[in-house]
Amino acid sequence: MGLGPRSPHKVGRRFPAGGKRGRGAKGLGRPLPGSKRQPWPPPDRRSEQPPDSHPHLSPEALGYFRRALSALKEAPETGEEREAQKAPARECKPADFEVPETFLNRLQDLTSSFLKDIAVFITDKISSFCLQVALQVLHHKLPEFCAYLCNAVIGYLSTRSSSVDGSPLLLFLRDQTSSRLLEQVLLVLEPPRLQSLFEEHLQGQLQTLAAHPIANFPLQRLLDAVTTPELLSPVFEELSPVLEAVLAQGHPGVVIALVGACRRVGACQAKVLQLLLEAFHCAEPSSRQVACVPLFATLMAYEVYYGLMEEEGAVPAEHQVEMAAARALGDVTVLGSLLLQHLLHFSTPGLVLRSLGALTGPQLLVLAQSPAGSHVLDAILTSPSVTRKQRRRVLQNLKGQYVALACSRHGSRVLDAIWSGAALGARKEIAAELGEQNQQLIRDPFGHHVARNVALTTFLKRREAWEQQQGAVAKRRRALNSILED
Repeated sequence: MGLGPRSPHKVGRRFPAGGKRGRGAKGLGRPLPGSKRQPWPPPDRRSEQPPDSHPHLSPEALGYFRRALSALKEAPETGEEREAQKAPARECKPADFEVPETFLNRLQDLTSSFLKDIAVFITDKISSFCLQVALQVLHHKLPEFCAYLCNAVIGYLSTRSSSVDGSPLLLFLRDQTSSRLLEQVLLVLEPPRLQSLFEEHLQGQLQTLAAHPIANFPLQRLLDAVTTPELLSPVFEELSPVLEAVLAQGHPGVVIALVGACRRVGACQAKVLQLLLEAFHCAEPSSRQVACVPLFATLMAYEVYYGLMEEEGAVPAEHQVEMAAARALGDVTVLGSLLLQHLLHFSTPGLVLRSLGALTGPQLLVLAQSPAGSHVLDAILTSPSVTRKQRRRVLQNLKGQYVALACSRHGSRVLDAIWSGAALGARKEIAAELGEQNQQLIRDPFGHHVARNVALTTFLKRREAWEQQQGAVAKRRRALNSILED
């Protein structure tokens, strides 16, 4: 695919699924001995111990370990034993223990050592990982220390070397080791500090970062951290002209992260959707827009997906509905699935829903049976932007496919989710279709769970009792929904 809509470059290229980091990149080296150490805020919560005293567990710490050990002993077994206990295991939830105060004191002690040898912890691969984990913990338990440590890292890197084309920080964003640390810094910064970091170091450089094989990853984390229109607006303005080029360079994660930011902030949604249609060559003629779901799911441009040979400068052909219906759905990628999930949570997902509704039953079945594509169906069922009528219009194409869904690892999970939200009339239709192949379901490792979930035996032998039971379930669900809405 070309780098721009109808560009003079080659058309018809498949978008690469995404780049990976290399493993041979080296750190940027350590500073000369005698470098200035960073200060640390007053240790207002730290406990002092004599230098020669032997550490011992406090009663709070000892109680913490006892509770943790008890939780581990109650964990489900592995292998076949975990399978004789499948239902109880689903109900197990991790216990949430409050970390003892002494643990936080030790964490502050450890954090001070990061600042004393900050050059090592930034440039060494193993030490950098320790600092990344510490930032995650500090962000949740001691946010003021997290903010101070982040400022120390940014301040140190910003003064290490000069960069001709911008901030010295840009050099470290391209480094294999320090870029990973900066990814974590971007994720834990508070919005005002993130805004100032962008304005001081990154603004005007996003297109270059998006094209770089390493720097595109911290750029994705920046986009993941965007929560305000004030930051999204300039970021979107920089990246919007090059979405197709970024896809063609094999960095679709940047595009998906930008779409996720538009979803989260609730801005630029119509604009980014239009840019996606143009990047995948299905914006014009308008008849092609109904094909956007297969293109987004597979990360393929229109010409590649349908195997068309179009001359440069030629008027794009109209979408052929018969051709589209006859083609099996392509392999759904993980990033393509994430893209569709974001779009289905936009405030107005009508275009994507119309494209989903245009899929044939077998095509929708392939989507539901796919490990990645099944989550697109989850988004249809859970997105608050999708109305009941729109949901029913898409899912009606699965009629005639329920048995195949039930006998699939991922499809059976989708069918369970459809069943949970279905009204009594829809449940009757599903049960009736499944009942025609009752023996096949019973023999299937996934189908027999579905049969039990819908009480298929009761449906076939005692229909009136089944309807009373399902009616009671529906009544309880309506009551629960009314409580939740209040």
